[in-house]
Amino acid sequence: MSSSSITASSRDVILKAARTLISDRGYDGMVISDLSALSGLPASSIYYHFGNKLGILTALLEQTFEDLHATFPSPSSFDDREPIERFELWYTAACRSLDERPEYLRLLLAVSIGSHAGEDAIRVLVRRIRDYAHQSWIDALTPLFAPITSPEDEAFLDQLAVLGRAMTDGLSVSTTFDGGTYVAHVPPFVALVRGLAAERRGLHS
Repeated sequence: MSSSSITASSRDVILKAARTLISDRGYDGMVISDLSALSGLPASSIYYHFGNKLGILTALLEQTFEDLHATFPSPSSFDDREPIERFELWYTAACRSLDERPEYLRLLLAVSIGSHAGEDAIRVLVRRIRDYAHQSWIDALTPLFAPITSPEDEAFLDQLAVLGRAMTDGLSVSTTFDGGTYVAHVPPFVALVRGLAAERRGLHS
């Protein structure tokens, strides 16, 4: 095995152990000695790859984001469908991805509001993830409310994208404590969006 393969393998082993510890104890409950014991790698290897606990957290969040969005659909994947069906297919596929990786949004929320949230590396990464999600919502919703011809139209679309993103964030808490799935909440939100689109078409007719 090449040295680069060994390096990649060691990083993955450490991140897998970190994911387990953070899930069980939270970020503040993860200590390097336990991470070393669980991963089977010395603390020196952990510091070599990540520098410190914050480096581990940043790398773990980025890896989780990349893993999720490797299977996360683009709204354009459904461009051959009518706007409301396009939106429903995209949102359903996105929720299925989240159901398969429930730790993703929990980790993102924990990072976003934790004591380390002000660190530059965390802020930049979280902002990149949030901007990606927001743009996906804009892309998914735009055909339903087209044409977007005024600042008021743009503001409404932006607010609805924020609402969709916030609802999905909140479901990460709900599914943790109350059970259930993200996919189960697709129909009512699609119905809400359908009604809003019909209402705005009526206002512009």
